[in-house]
Amino acid sequence: MNKNQTYIRALVLYVCFCVFAACIVYKIIQTQFINGAYWKNKFLTQSTRMEEMEAMRGNIFDINGALLATSLPYYEIAVDVNVPNISNALFRKYRDSLALCFNALFPEKSVAYYMQLFQTARNKNDRYVFIKNGVRYAELQSIKKFPLFRNGSKWGLITLQHHKRERPFNMLAARTIGLSRPGIKPVGLEGAYDSILKGVRGKRLMQRIARDIWKPLNDENEVEPKDGQDLYTTIDINIQDVAEQALMRALQKHGAAYGCAILMEVATGEIRAIANLSRNQSDSSLYNESLNYALGYPTEPGSTFKLASVLAVLDTCNIELNEPVRVGNGTCTYFDRQMKDSHEPPKSILSLQECFEQSSNVGISKLVQSNFGKRPDLFISYLKRFHFDRKLELTIPGEGNPRIKSPQDIDWYGTSLPWISIGYESLITPLQLLTLYNAVANNGKMVKPRFVRSIKQKGNVSQQFETEVINEQIVKPQTIVKARQLLEGVVKNGTGKILNIPEFSVGGKTGTAQIAKKGGYKKGGVMYQGSFVGYFPADNPLYSCLVIVNAPQKGEYYGGRVAAPVFKEIAQTVYYGTSHYLKDLQPHKTAPTLSVQTFLTQKGDVTELKALMQQLKNPSPTMDGNLCKHNLLELDGQLKQGLMPDLLGLSAKDALFILERRGLRVQLSGSGRVKRQSIDKGMRIQKGEKIILQLS
Repeated sequence: MNKNQTYIRALVLYVCFCVFAACIVYKIIQTQFINGAYWKNKFLTQSTRMEEMEAMRGNIFDINGALLATSLPYYEIAVDVNVPNISNALFRKYRDSLALCFNALFPEKSVAYYMQLFQTARNKNDRYVFIKNGVRYAELQSIKKFPLFRNGSKWGLITLQHHKRERPFNMLAARTIGLSRPGIKPVGLEGAYDSILKGVRGKRLMQRIARDIWKPLNDENEVEPKDGQDLYTTIDINIQDVAEQALMRALQKHGAAYGCAILMEVATGEIRAIANLSRNQSDSSLYNESLNYALGYPTEPGSTFKLASVLAVLDTCNIELNEPVRVGNGTCTYFDRQMKDSHEPPKSILSLQECFEQSSNVGISKLVQSNFGKRPDLFISYLKRFHFDRKLELTIPGEGNPRIKSPQDIDWYGTSLPWISIGYESLITPLQLLTLYNAVANNGKMVKPRFVRSIKQKGNVSQQFETEVINEQIVKPQTIVKARQLLEGVVKNGTGKILNIPEFSVGGKTGTAQIAKKGGYKKGGVMYQGSFVGYFPADNPLYSCLVIVNAPQKGEYYGGRVAAPVFKEIAQTVYYGTSHYLKDLQPHKTAPTLSVQTFLTQKGDVTELKALMQQLKNPSPTMDGNLCKHNLLELDGQLKQGLMPDLLGLSAKDALFILERRGLRVQLSGSGRVKRQSIDKGMRIQKGEKIILQLS
């Protein structure tokens, strides 16, 4: 090969390299300057994303401000030991102390574990070291004081906030309060007011730091979430507790399948307590709130339905309560079907009053048949007037479908009218039945049952709910007077004698309904449902109440034996133990503010006080041992006796300090001073018990 050929080849290679280099330079220029915005945007879209931030769900309170349901903040904690602020020297200096701090707070992992975790992440340039999920707010505040993290938000601490819905009173009114779970339709009040409680989601820019691992790009949200509004219910958690415990004891005593108890304020229709308990499938000795029988399960009510029958008779016919009715030996036949009383009557002719007091099926059915046999539509029109043929249209979803037969129905028989009159061949919910009794106690005015008083946004009322009248006068006033005489006679002389209480009178009706098992009444046999519905005090009714005990298994099944004692316990507790319920409720007073300063000063712990103030970066206060002396002594005495003090008005720090020094587990919701506490003043407490404080 001569020199010319060598030169030409070298020149060709040189030109090729130049062209290649020029292409590279051009591509760099094109990428950085010509298409720079495009590639930058593409990078950002692949490494960042906008995530929705859940809003703080609104709280649900009882009538006195006790917290029934709240969303507590929990945090996912991670560490980025490779942020620019942490140099190698700083990392070596604080690695061990950081590991010690995490071990002290979360001792399930050793110091060596945390040290190795941080060192490995540093070596691999790992930007996300997971520490723990479900961290409480108080624990997060401690973590923020750890080495490095105390310097600010750019020093490696990564937090992601989540909310968990909790009911401080656990099972109490659980089905009425309801549930709110991701992917599942909320039920109860949670479901009915979901759009109000859930608030508005915010938005936060997240950055990818590893595969499927994202962390907040900024300290602030791009769009702040808007907290949900608070729901103030008509439930009184103290009465609810009484109702639930009384019902529980009755169900366990009689081995019943399920039961419900409802307490309603007569004038307003406000539900003060609503308990629904059913037998646990895995342990028959236990009962829990799983289904809302009170409003969701219509049944044949039995003898408690007889009030509707006598209302129709008295309102239509010009008869008195001493109207004679021939009952014979307690049996009669309608067409080919025999009806009989549960007990043979003491005499063959009873008055209307006696028929009702003794719950005579024969007597009541004869009254209805003789007065409405040729005009059954008129009788059915009264049942429709009592709202038995349609739903009450309550705010809580899941109301059952009632059914009242009509003479035009294909399954209307010649025996239908007499059997409907004693509580069969009809389906109504317990709450529908109670609404009728409540109307009688309310002088004939039927009001709609109500579960919510108001909706508030940050303490300000945004919506107020008033009493809703269904029917201004269900029957004539004189009919109501007679009906109340009948109901009070049941307790004085009839099947409800167990409710004869010396201090106050009760009006009501017992009920015992046969329930067909699978296969029908004849083939499958029967179970029973015992009930009692009434009101108290009879001379000036303030509350109406219904109790149902379904399928008792231990011999007794009459309503006067299985349900009336529960009614009695509820009525006596409300009347005796909580007399203020029978008066206008007074606004709850806020306790005087108690500070840690006065608490420790009173106890003489001046050194501890100074140390605490330095830790909280507050100046040492003036020591005045006489500050709030009476309140402090009272508070300390309650705590020593294992009783919960009134914490209203305390700062979050003060409340945390006082409660945690007594061994209680404290969870905070909100910020500021204590507005609500999940354990009421005076309730007994135990070390390790959890209390939830609502701040504002």
